[in-house]
Order: sequence, then C-alpha cells, then structure tokens
Amino acid sequence: MLPDSHGRFGPYGGRYVPETLMPALLELEEEYAKAKKDRRFQTDLAYYLKQYVGRPTSLYRADRLTKKL
Repeated sequence: MLPDSHGRFGPYGGRYVPETLMPALLELEEEYAKAKKDRRFQTDLAYYLKQYVGRPTSLYRADRLTKKL
C-alpha cells in the first residue's frame, strides 16, 4: 500500500511526528523527490551503498575461516 497525497496509509495510518519537525520533514521529502530523478545522485548513491554500507555485499573467500572448519 502506498501513501496518499497527505502521506496517509488508508484512513488511519499516517506520519505521526512532532509538529515542530514537519517543516524539515517536508523539505527533506521535496529534496529527495528531486534527487532521486538525478542520474548523478543515483550513481553516487549506488557507489556509497556498495563501498560504505556494503550493499550489494560482495562474496569473498574466507580462507582463514575455511581452514578452521
């Protein structure tokens, strides 16, 4: 299920955050909507996810662990 234009998931679900955070949250939402269409952003995001977050995780041979088994 996707949220409607007001950010609600059905008649009862929604964004329940302190009102003081709403302006920052809305600004973040707007900027991300722009950024996710930007090819350079997507390239940088993929790089950082792979290099720093470890996704997609590369497979490697764990030689020392294999010797212990």
